This record gives sequence, C-alpha cells and structure tokens, in this order.
Amino acid sequence: MKNGFLKVVRNAFFLTGVCYNMLMNIPSDTYATHTVLAKLRRGLKPLEESAQMIDTVEGQRPQARKAAVLLPFFERGGDLCLAFIRRASTLRAHSGEIAFPGGSVDPGDSSLAMTALREAQEEIGLEPQRVEPLGVLEPVFTVVSNYLITPVVAYLPQGLGEMHLQQSEVAELLIIPLRELADPTIAHVEIWQRNGTARTVYFYDCGPYRIWGATGRMLHALLGLLHSGEWEPRVSLAPADD
Repeated sequence: MKNGFLKVVRNAFFLTGVCYNMLMNIPSDTYATHTVLAKLRRGLKPLEESAQMIDTVEGQRPQARKAAVLLPFFERGGDLCLAFIRRASTLRAHSGEIAFPGGSVDPGDSSLAMTALREAQEEIGLEPQRVEPLGVLEPVFTVVSNYLITPVVAYLPQGLGEMHLQQSEVAELLIIPLRELADPTIAHVEIWQRNGTARTVYFYDCGPYRIWGATGRMLHALLGLLHSGEWEPRVSLAPADD
C-alpha cells in the first residue's frame, strides 16, 4: 500500500491508500459486499464440517492443541473490511505479531465457531449477536506453537460496534479494506527451510504492519477463494531456518 496512511478510528487503526487493483482491469464490484459474500457462501466449508476437518488433520498431528480464530468482514467508509489485532508485546508467544482474534478451545465450547466468537468477545469486545458465521477455511497448523487453528469466516451486518480491547493480550485493532489486502504489490512469498523441510511463508506488508505466519496463510487461502485460485504473490527464496 504505497502512499497509504493511517487514520485513528475509535480504538483502532484504519489503513487506506492507493490500491494497485484500481489500476488493473478488475470489475468494479469485485470487492462489493454482495459479491464477496456470495463467493464466500459458495466457497467456504460449512460450519458443521469443521469438527470433522480438524479431526482429520489431528490424526496427523495428535499432539497439536486446538484453536479457532474469527475472520470478521464488515463495511466501513464504503469499503468491505477485515479486522485484525496486533498481539501485545508482553505475550510469550507471537508477541507483537498481527493476528485474527481467537484462541484455544475451552472444554465448555460447543463448537469451533463458539471458540472463535468467545475469544473475539474476550479480546476485542465483539458481541456474538452481531456476528453471522459464514463457514470455515481449511485448518492451519503452526509449527512453533503446535496449534491446529480453524479459521471461522463471518460477516457483521451491523459492523463492529463498540470495541473494548483486552490490554493484556491486544495492543491494537487494525481495520483493513479487502481491496488493500488483495493488492498484489504488498504481497510476497518466501521459501524457508526448517529441519530440512521447505515451507512456504506468505507475507503482506500493509503500511507499517507485516502480516505473515499462520495469519498470512489464512489470508492467502481467503484471497485464493475470492479470486478462484488465480491470485498469487511473487516468490523469493530464503534458505535460512525460521
């Protein structure tokens, strides 16, 4: 997002700027709410399949811990946006990184969607009744922290509402328009080697913020779904271990 700028919106940062997609031959309604929601409803896995999906992957990762995150879409300023958090610098794992609100499955959670909703309420104050879950993406495994994460995609017809950040875990709330996230000039891929195994790492540089790791993989999957697999960032090689 070259020439982008930050604008404080309540207790959040709203990123906007010059979007490369505007210069490309992309239909004007590509990122319109009705278009995006229609693609999501067609392409996402049903919520009721999320437990079976995670169990299938868990069979390959029996020691992994289960978690879920919320990918909340909503309209702001005429744009369809996604909300992210910047994790507090005091956290032991992934401190200061950009993530979606979410966390570990609790024994009392009736579903992975409930985990995502509960954690979003705890971390940013998002009221569950404002959320319309649409479906899930494929689970993502984190090598370092040993989590199996289910991304729950949702739409907020009435917007975010009033946010209350959990200061012990959340440093900032980031609101980023989808058209900015889909700008190929902010994205690149690196091939990392870990214990002799090559791993693809996706990066999205949104102004001063870098989205990568598990969140980068979720965002890549989401953009691929919306663009029917035709969207790919540039690739570079990084031979060092992560």
